[in-house]
Formats: sequence, structure tokens, C-alpha cells
Amino acid sequence: MTAPLICPSILASDFARLGEEVAALEAAGADWIHVDVMDGHFVPNITLGPDIVKAIRPHTTLPFDVHLMVAPVDPWLEAYREAGADILTVHPESGPHLHRTLGRIRHLGAKAGVVLNPGTPVDVVAEVVDLVDLVLLMSVNPGFGGQSFIDTTLRKIERTRALLDAAGSKAHLQVDGGVTSANAAACVAAGADALVAGSFVFKGGPAAYADNIAALKRA
Repeated sequence: MTAPLICPSILASDFARLGEEVAALEAAGADWIHVDVMDGHFVPNITLGPDIVKAIRPHTTLPFDVHLMVAPVDPWLEAYREAGADILTVHPESGPHLHRTLGRIRHLGAKAGVVLNPGTPVDVVAEVVDLVDLVLLMSVNPGFGGQSFIDTTLRKIERTRALLDAAGSKAHLQVDGGVTSANAAACVAAGADALVAGSFVFKGGPAAYADNIAALKRA
């Protein structure tokens, strides 16, 4: 079985040294850099603006996987793409026209993703599957790092994998929230091929990043 893509969330990193952190993650074997963007409106927290993304872009060659927890999201697509986002993932609830938003992301030259909160039904993906390069399933309610994995997400992973396979989609299926070495294997067995992890990857500091990432890849 192919090892899952490991996408460390820099929400859990040392914000005083973000450039060094993303470089260290690349050296440690990460596959993508997951960037959590929060606006204090769609979710109850505020994080990284496009200028920060642009500032850290030169410090790694890894793809930037930018998760936009922003509403309305459409006005921000171009700014984050220009800042260096390779993948832009959006919530169906963050704008009135999901199909149009995904099309705009692709027009900008980025890969397009849909994010499903714990309470958002999988069926949403079926209506836009031809425009989706990534489906991100939240295994916590978004807005804060360090939350515990919601176990019912495993069944949702299975349903989403079945939907993508039935459609012949090559989209990645990513899981985000409370992912650790204790549940990573179950996520992969259910059908995920990309794992976002924040607290687990960053525990122990840079010297531990490689071991933490390797533990997730063994899932």
C-alpha cells in the first residue's frame, strides 16, 4: 500500500520562525505544507494572511495546501494564489456558488479542493466532482488546533472514497483534525490518502519532526 501524503499544518508551528519551520518540515520528509487560513468570522480564530504565505513561500519547494476558512471566500482566491498557494480548498458554506468558485480556482492555475465539516454531507461532492482535485474531511470542527479526532469520521471517509471511486475521480482524499499515529492507519484503511497533522508533527521540536512524520507514513 502506498504511504499517505503527510501535510503538516503550520497552525501548530512556531510562528516566530515560520520560514525555518517549513524548511525543517521539507527536510523531515513532509509532502505538502498545510496552511490554515481563518478569518475570525467563518471560524472563531484569525490566522495567516496572504502576505505571510508569500513570505514563507521561498523557504520550501513543497506544495502549499491552503485551507480557506473564510467567508465570503471568492474575494481571497487570487491573493492566496499569487502568494504561492498550489492548492486552494474551500467550504461549501463559504460562498453561494461552489461550482463557480472551484472553476475560478482552476482558472487561476491552482488545484481545487472542497472541505466538508463534520456536519456537512458527503453528497455535496457529487455535484462538483469533475472540478475537484482534493476532498478534505474535517475530523474536528474547524477553528482551533489540538482538538480530538471525531471517530465517526471514519465512516465518512469510507462514503467519500466510494463516491470518488464511483465517479472515476483521481482526487486526493485528505483528513484533518486530531490525526495521530494512533488513528492514521484507520484513516488510510477507510480510504484517505493524505493526512493533515499539526500537534502530532510538531511535538518535540524540529529534532522530532522526521520521526513524527515517519510514524504517520507507516499508517
